[in-house]
Amino acid sequence: MPIPAGQPAPELSVSAWVQGAATNLEQQRGNVVLMEVFQVNCPGCFFSAIPEAIKVHDRFAGQPVTVLGVATAFEDWDKNTFDNLQRLAETGEVIGETRRMLDRAGLLDDGRLRYRIPFPLAMDELVPITGDPTREQAVAAIRPQVPVFDTLPEAHQSQLIDRVTTYLKSREYAPTTFDRYALQGTPSTIVVDKQGTLREVTFGQVGELAPKIQALLDE
Repeated sequence: MPIPAGQPAPELSVSAWVQGAATNLEQQRGNVVLMEVFQVNCPGCFFSAIPEAIKVHDRFAGQPVTVLGVATAFEDWDKNTFDNLQRLAETGEVIGETRRMLDRAGLLDDGRLRYRIPFPLAMDELVPITGDPTREQAVAAIRPQVPVFDTLPEAHQSQLIDRVTTYLKSREYAPTTFDRYALQGTPSTIVVDKQGTLREVTFGQVGELAPKIQALLDE
C-alpha cells in the first residue's frame, strides 16, 4: 500500500521538466497540490486520470491550486521514455498501448490527443539498476505494500520475497518518486494540502476530484 496520509509529503525527484516551470513541493507551500503520476504507455492514464486532472486545473485556475504531471516508468522501458513524454507535451502524440486503445475508442486524430495537457510535466528520476537485489531490498519493497509482512508465517514470507526478488531483477531502472511514495501502479493520484501534508494517494480511477480540492482550499 502507498505511504499513509497525514505525514509530510515526500519531495519530488525528477530528471527534467518538459513543460512548465520547474518546481517542487516545498515551493508549493500555501497551495493545494494535485500530482498525477502516469506512464506514457498507460491507456488508463489517458482515459480517466489526465482528463480529470485537466478539469481540476481549469476549474481552479487563479486559485492556490497547482496541478503537476509526473511521468514515471516501472515497465516498458522502451516506451515510457523522456523522448516520448516530450513528444506528448509538444505534439499530443501518444504511443504503444495508449495509442492502440485510444484510437480504438475514437479518441485520437492521427495518433494525437484532441486536447492539450495544460499543466507542468516532468520525468521521474530513473536510476539505473546494477547488480542483483538483496533480500533486504526485497523486504524493504514488500513492507509498504504488506504492512503485516512481519507477522506472516515464514513460508509465506519466503514466497513473497522470492516473487518480489524476481520482479526487482526485471527492473532496468528504479523510478525515484514512484518508489518514494510506494505507489502500486499508474495512474496514481496524489493530493497534498497547503501545509505540505500528504492527504490522499489513490491508484486507478478516482472519480471527481474537484470537491476534495475545494474542501482542502476551505481549510
